[in-house]
Amino acid sequence: MSAAEGSDAVLKGLRRQARKLVAELTGPVRRVRLRSGATMLEVEWHGPAQPAPAPRTDPEPVPVPAVEPTTGVDRLAVRAPVVGTFYRSPEPGAPPFVAVGDLVRPGQVVGIVEAMKLMNEVTAGQAGRVVELLVEDGKPVEYDQPLIALEPTSGRGD
Repeated sequence: MSAAEGSDAVLKGLRRQARKLVAELTGPVRRVRLRSGATMLEVEWHGPAQPAPAPRTDPEPVPVPAVEPTTGVDRLAVRAPVVGTFYRSPEPGAPPFVAVGDLVRPGQVVGIVEAMKLMNEVTAGQAGRVVELLVEDGKPVEYDQPLIALEPTSGRGD
């Protein structure tokens, strides 16, 4: 991939994040600035601040849980909450949050995604046993990308 193609891909991800951010805000938006490495996206509205999107009259879509089926009926995936860099441990040299074979409970931190110098915790949405680590430590990830495959458990240590 050329540098221009890589930059375009990063910019596309930033635009997607900007749209999501503006849609989630409840007040007027005047300026949005997002950066990923050397690529920056800045949107500024001149004149009166842009109002937040009008409330929807159609039913709200059902939110996608952080854990969803992957390949096979008995596997779930813990997914990336944002675009960024995935880390398996809280800091360099520290033991990873989870390893293959570990049992996790709902809400347990299983990794971190760094986005714009912010560390976003990745948590399990359901109890399970780690059966596969789908992304290597320190690799870039996309929003909603599967990171860790789980085999569901009851959450009682089975």
